[in-house]
Amino acid sequence: MNAKTVLPAAAITAVSMVLTLAVVVMWLGAAVPWPVALVVGLGIDGGWLATLAYERRLAAQGDHNRVVTAVGWSFGLIATGVLVAHALTAGGSAGAWLAVAWLPVAAKALWLVHGLWERTALTPSALGAIRGIQQEARDEAAVARARLRAHATTEETRLTAVTAAGARVARVQAKTAQTLSRAWAMLKATRDGEETGPALTSVTTPVTPGVTPRWELPIWGPTESVPALTLDAVPALSDEALDALVDQIRHSETPALSYREMATRFRAAGHSASEVRLRAAWKRVAA
Repeated sequence: MNAKTVLPAAAITAVSMVLTLAVVVMWLGAAVPWPVALVVGLGIDGGWLATLAYERRLAAQGDHNRVVTAVGWSFGLIATGVLVAHALTAGGSAGAWLAVAWLPVAAKALWLVHGLWERTALTPSALGAIRGIQQEARDEAAVARARLRAHATTEETRLTAVTAAGARVARVQAKTAQTLSRAWAMLKATRDGEETGPALTSVTTPVTPGVTPRWELPIWGPTESVPALTLDAVPALSDEALDALVDQIRHSETPALSYREMATRFRAAGHSASEVRLRAAWKRVAA
């Protein structure tokens, strides 16, 4: 990068000095002896080159002098003025001389750019450290993006699995409900049948002697839990006492309680009786 900025500046400076020397010799050669014109031209170029060398020395030391810079620009402007004046008096070739009259100012501008680059240039180790930091930042950003994509993919997979499992559970529940519905319909048809109903009722007769119970369908719907009882601490009730207690609980409200409500209150009160005896007492009281 140093050569890319210093070589154009040096080349244009050299061309500008040659043009300035040639113009001064041609311009003053007709009025004064040519050695005098050559000395004037070399004086302009020498002053410009000396101030440029001094500026470069100060820049190498990290210093800057406004007076030296102003003198250098003055020599550049003088060279430009000489070229412009010669172009204005050159007649037919004025355009060509005006086309190159800007070279001294361009040379000064290129040296200014080169000085700015030198003040902002970094060492190879610093450039390597910057590249390392940038690469590390790019790596961290890439890892973060990959982690986010992985998390999104995992979450999507989990949601898909949960949805599929929920769909399977719903299908199983629907199938089970359908099966229970068909079984309930079959039980109801059997219970209400003219031949099967009495047969099912007769099955319960051996377990409830002296009572003609009606075979009941299982309870369809939510059930209510009843508190557990310690049977050893509760004495068994006789049939008469059980009938009286069932009748009392059944008619404790108006209208009379259903069997399920009566059984719940019976057991909640701490009384003990098997389901068969309690239902038999209910049927005797209800009859």
